[in-house]
Amino acid sequence: MTDTHTETTPAWVEGSALAAPVILGAAAGLLFGNLMHSGARRGLGLGLSVLGLAALLPFVVDGVADLITGPRSKLGVRRKIQKIRDIGLCSPFHDEVEEELRERGVI
Repeated sequence: MTDTHTETTPAWVEGSALAAPVILGAAAGLLFGNLMHSGARRGLGLGLSVLGLAALLPFVVDGVADLITGPRSKLGVRRKIQKIRDIGLCSPFHDEVEEELRERGVI
């Protein structure tokens, strides 16, 4: 009897793990917001905004790159077809068939 038990993580666990830092940050902001001077609050807010945008930048670049060169784009389809053609040209089977056809005088 084979044991095919695979442990998968439910989607809600991943979602809550991603949302936890946001919720904790918002709670800390509400708790400590009134304790800080308004000028310090403004600077900290701008700094954290820039840091958040910098953290999102790789995801944005990946998304745009996937739209441009992904498997469903024109460029992605052309690249895939070219790779298939290149693999066919360099395979040893292709060389053997070509040599045999030349020996028989077909090519």
